Amino acid sequence: MTNIHRTPPIVRELNSQTGSSPTVPHSESVDIRKTLDTLYTTESRRILATLIRLLGDFDTAEDAMQDAFVAAAEQWSKEGIPENPRAWLVSAGRFKAIDSIRRRARFVPDEQSRNESAERLTEQLEADPFDIAAQIDKGIEDDELRLIFTCCHPALSPDARIALTLREVCGLTTEEIARAFLTTPTTLAQRIVRAKAKIRDAKIPYEVPSQSELQERLDTVLHVIYLVFNEGYAASSGSSLTRADLSGEAIRLGRLLLQLLPEPEVKGLLALMLLQESRRAARTSSDGSLILLEDQDRSLWNHEYITEGVALVEQSLSSRRFGPYTLQAAIAAVHAEATDAASTNWAEIVGLYDVLLRVEPSPVIELNRAVAIAMRDGYEAGLKIIDAILARGELSDYHLAHSARAELCRRLGKKEEALSSYQRALALTKLEPERRFLEGRLKKLTQM
Repeated sequence: MTNIHRTPPIVRELNSQTGSSPTVPHSESVDIRKTLDTLYTTESRRILATLIRLLGDFDTAEDAMQDAFVAAAEQWSKEGIPENPRAWLVSAGRFKAIDSIRRRARFVPDEQSRNESAERLTEQLEADPFDIAAQIDKGIEDDELRLIFTCCHPALSPDARIALTLREVCGLTTEEIARAFLTTPTTLAQRIVRAKAKIRDAKIPYEVPSQSELQERLDTVLHVIYLVFNEGYAASSGSSLTRADLSGEAIRLGRLLLQLLPEPEVKGLLALMLLQESRRAARTSSDGSLILLEDQDRSLWNHEYITEGVALVEQSLSSRRFGPYTLQAAIAAVHAEATDAASTNWAEIVGLYDVLLRVEPSPVIELNRAVAIAMRDGYEAGLKIIDAILARGELSDYHLAHSARAELCRRLGKKEEALSSYQRALALTKLEPERRFLEGRLKKLTQM
């Protein structure tokens, strides 16, 4: 996975200052820099999640975390690296925030607001520091789970959920998220600001939902993670078919969620992402051109991901409490376990699509089932179903429906129909590798 976490510039600056301090041996200063870099990469999201719980505010917690890393760069050069660096950073961040709240309270002109600030400060000061320290390691995993559910709260708009999750849970920069979703950093930043304001003003609780609410809220979390994965696995537009950083981050989130909440559908989603991601290296040629599943070099597939994904599918299915992600993962597992395209068990895939359609009716699932039927029962049978779906108008602007129809028409020798459907698909797609693939198909067909 691509490393997308960044060490803050202020930490890098203070690291260099630490290295130049005459009171610190060079080897120790290097250790401090490495420790800070590693801590920020691996622990900053956990530290932030705990600070949000302790301080009750996203922005205050973010400022506190930055201040804590600055303090660490200064103090550890004199006092050495503490035994529990993560707990030290959380504790330091908390006290830095209290100092900041105290300073701001002095300049609040409104008496009521000043009293509220003072009351909040008093609550923080009265908290037993030893109790706080004891909570840090014990509750840090729960804090991450709380943060995920807060960022994916149904009260937020879908775009806001994705942006906030990538920013606060994953640690992507505003610029990185904006590039991934083809918007400006300013627009993206405003979206995140509005989401935080919504959480604050609506008093959205920073908590894991109760058991009665868990399924509905978990569905939202899983949906957000899968949207992030899909944008990385099959970008909606642009010059590249995939973005490994986004799909890799979604898989990291899936692993984290499974560790914290081992529900069957969490296993199903992680399995689905692993099985799809296992094909990344074989999905494009050296020049970035698209390669269809049946034409891929399966020796390039990531078989560690396949083994892990298949095991997770089996665990989820055996629970008898699985849902659509597990069923999609089971379909992906059938593909993954076939030694070549010809040995694919299409009958099993069609059966799984039949179940999936009952669980989650969708014209896209119908389309995928139609392709599976074409492979099981013949191209004409699949084409008939696709034509019926398109006649309803639900997928008339979906380029993959037209490209699937074109492919079946081409294999059936229906040249004019294939040309028309390829052209329609080409007009609808926004992804450059898909455009090149469709243009290649059109060129070959016109030369026949």
